[in-house]
Amino acid sequence: MKRSTDSLPIVFVTGTNGLIGSVVVRRLLKEGYPVRGLRRAESDVRLLQDIYSQIEWIEGDILDVITLEKALEGVSYVVHTAAVVSFIPRDRTQMYEINVRGTANVVNAALTAGIKKLAFVSSVAALGRPNPNKSAENELIVIDEEQKWEESSLNSHYGKSKYLAELEVWRGVAEGLSAVVVNPSMVLGEGDWQRSSTQLFKYVYDEKKYYTEGLVNYVDVEDVAEAMVKLLFSAIKNERYILSAGHVTYRELFTKIADAFGKQPPVKAVSSFMAETIWRFEAVRSWLTGSKPLITKETAKTARTKLVYDGQKIKKAIDFEYKTLNETVKRVCNALKK
Repeated sequence: MKRSTDSLPIVFVTGTNGLIGSVVVRRLLKEGYPVRGLRRAESDVRLLQDIYSQIEWIEGDILDVITLEKALEGVSYVVHTAAVVSFIPRDRTQMYEINVRGTANVVNAALTAGIKKLAFVSSVAALGRPNPNKSAENELIVIDEEQKWEESSLNSHYGKSKYLAELEVWRGVAEGLSAVVVNPSMVLGEGDWQRSSTQLFKYVYDEKKYYTEGLVNYVDVEDVAEAMVKLLFSAIKNERYILSAGHVTYRELFTKIADAFGKQPPVKAVSSFMAETIWRFEAVRSWLTGSKPLITKETAKTARTKLVYDGQKIKKAIDFEYKTLNETVKRVCNALKK
């Protein structure tokens, strides 16, 4: 039910044009909250076309401290979703800059402005992956919010950048900031299927042949937005929550997506040897053409892991239930087909 905006506080959102940020903005507007959004001049805002005029826009980015300070004038709550997600070596410098220094800037601006609460979108990758030498081959490993970061060959630079970004949030908490952190697993939603996790849908739509043997943990983007908004306006503070509805094999996920699209699913498993060969080939192709590789050294490793993220803690904290995978896949595929 939409409420009157006269008495509701302004919410400042970073990463508004991204998959998660755009759905968070929609939920906030639906509930009647005035939204102030941050965007770069060249940002692709197609995910917000129909609600663009309902947002108070600030042009700039999270590396611009002065812009952030001005953007938070009169703001009570902040939702920080802006981040670079990449597993490509040439993107690392920018990724650490945006994810770590950018988050530090948001935290500092929030402390200066005296906001009531910050909600930060992290990732399950920020929890770290256990050292593979400490577990048996093919052992199923369950990770919850108590997981401590440890150096591991399975950790990606993206995961490390989000871990360091989280440390900035917890540093802010030590300095008096109220915050909540969510750690989503793979987010499924109606995004640009040339970017982020929505590329999986494009992969299946194009009837690619191969799948990897690992597990994929998933969560609906609408569930991420719902959990974040509920946590933001709850009495809960200085807690973290994994957001993961469940896990399936990549083959199961690809088959469900293929069925929803009316396409043929991938049928050939990628062996360890094949994965090692492909990422090397893709690295050379990317270097020669300037295009993004389809698979990298990091994704080749992690796609074969058998990690399960326990997303039950959030259900005990707030009134919340995850959508089923079938429901999510059907909705997303129908939207992408349009």
